[in-house]
Amino acid sequence: NFSRVTEFILLGLSDTRDLQVLFFTFFFLAYALVLLGNLLIIVTVRSDPKLSSPMYFLLCNLSFIDICCTSVTSPRMLVDLLFQRKAIAFEDCIAQLFFLHFVGASEMFLLTVMAYDRYTAICKPLHYTAIMNRQVCWVLVSACWAGGFLHSIVQTLLTIQLPFCGPNTIDNYFCDVPPVIRLACTDIYVIEWLMVSNSGLISLVCFLVLVTSYTFILVTIRVRFTEGHWKALSTCASHAMVVTLFFVPCIFIYFRPFSTFPSDKHICVIYTVLSPVLNPLIYTLRNNEVKASMRKLWKRCRV
Repeated sequence: NFSRVTEFILLGLSDTRDLQVLFFTFFFLAYALVLLGNLLIIVTVRSDPKLSSPMYFLLCNLSFIDICCTSVTSPRMLVDLLFQRKAIAFEDCIAQLFFLHFVGASEMFLLTVMAYDRYTAICKPLHYTAIMNRQVCWVLVSACWAGGFLHSIVQTLLTIQLPFCGPNTIDNYFCDVPPVIRLACTDIYVIEWLMVSNSGLISLVCFLVLVTSYTFILVTIRVRFTEGHWKALSTCASHAMVVTLFFVPCIFIYFRPFSTFPSDKHICVIYTVLSPVLNPLIYTLRNNEVKASMRKLWKRCRV
């Protein structure tokens, strides 16, 4: 005798009106920066033939994923900040959960591929063009999207088969696996550990692969240091900042039991908002080739 929940109530980041206005202003500007910054990178890379290397091809795909990732949560959050009651239909909640994990896992895999690209360019420069050609890049990017879809469909199927019959208040500003399954009217111990082994292990394994690749890069640069390697080190440093901002919060949230810890909604801001905002800044301000291409694009647009 259960009545299935038809909607969830999102508590958001705060119930104080003044803070909601402040959050709306901040997140609106952040979302605008994500869209404009990443679209500018995509247009710049696509319009300049000099930026045709695998690194820029992968960067262009990262910008597209960042737009998708923040668009899953930010528009809904901005609308909810304008209203006191923040309700989301059950189907919309599950859809948001699915797309968040779809693009989030795809970004994890893509960042790992980008680290492999830098490892190949620095540690195996003579074989780089043969290993990382355009066809291989397309295969790797497609594999990233396929892996993200497989991960997300598992998370979603494990969630929708749970019975939701009573509590419907989510202490977060979007629907995610940890706060949603805590509302299930059943013992979630097994489901919980299945999801931890899925999301948590993916985050941890990708992060360890990234750390390993950077270690090999640092060792290679230390052995044969040149001006070209200094440029590569600068690129890897910016990549490492993106990786740290994205992976550390994900590991903290997903690589532990969900039911024994309070809400981490303020930590979620780091990888859903701050990381997509900083990606364009980090990759453009530290990359002279991209900045030069942007200046050329600006001059062409003015003419």
